[in-house]
Amino acid sequence: MREESFVRDKLLPVGTVVALLIVVWYIAVVFLNAPFERDTAARAGTEISFSQIVHNTMAQERPVLPAPHQVIAEIWDTTVNKPITSKRSLVYHAWITLSATLLGFGIGGVLGILLAIGIVHNRAMDRSLMPWVIASQTIPILAVAPMIIVVLNAIGISGLLPKALISTYLSFFPVVVGMVKGLRSPEAIQLDLMHTYNASQAQTFWKLRWPSSMPYLFTSLKVAVAISLVGAIVGELPTGAVAGLGARLLAGSYYGQTVQIWSALFMAAALAAVLVMIVGFAHTAVLKRMGAKP
Repeated sequence: MREESFVRDKLLPVGTVVALLIVVWYIAVVFLNAPFERDTAARAGTEISFSQIVHNTMAQERPVLPAPHQVIAEIWDTTVNKPITSKRSLVYHAWITLSATLLGFGIGGVLGILLAIGIVHNRAMDRSLMPWVIASQTIPILAVAPMIIVVLNAIGISGLLPKALISTYLSFFPVVVGMVKGLRSPEAIQLDLMHTYNASQAQTFWKLRWPSSMPYLFTSLKVAVAISLVGAIVGELPTGAVAGLGARLLAGSYYGQTVQIWSALFMAAALAAVLVMIVGFAHTAVLKRMGAKP
């Protein structure tokens, strides 16, 4: 019964949407790559049929839009056929980006939790700091990243930390907002009950506010870890990095290698999905440990 429900409620809808996207993708490949084939045939003084156009658009070396099978072939070639220590391996580039992502995610998560605790327990921080936290996210990361990189390089800090700080800049915000909401989620009657027990502020925090905030924390962490990866990729762009998914995207844009660009994008998407799944598993384990119903 459970297997039938999984197929009907999850596998079939997702599979249908993916199949439709692939069909639309192939149609777009033909229409976007066809002008090049027509121009090539016109310069050669020959006529080209629609079937030939379809065939050729699926195998262009530098297409406007690569076909799905081209992207899959590139991913397979750069993950399975290349050693992971090779600079042409997507696994190697993914690890470079992942290291900055995890460091930035860790710093951003801790910073966000600490700021949320201060905001909840200090009215001055609530009124003064929270608006600045929100305003910080109105500045485009593409404008902030080069400044952070240049300033840190000027004082002799380069490598992993500048990229991690850009990830921190993005990832701390959802944690702050989520944890402020979570720490304030206990109802007044629950806080009054703790007061009747003569509980201290620390006891109220650890026995009521912190457990109540767990669902909010892990939901925020799922968002934070995904945008932390985006921050790490963006941080690789202004540095002219030679390694990392951002560097892979940059090199592909320089040389018009759209297949390389799309394969790096899919690798980044897969990496983000795995990170979110890991946070989700941790969420389930923590709630189960706390006695929540599955």
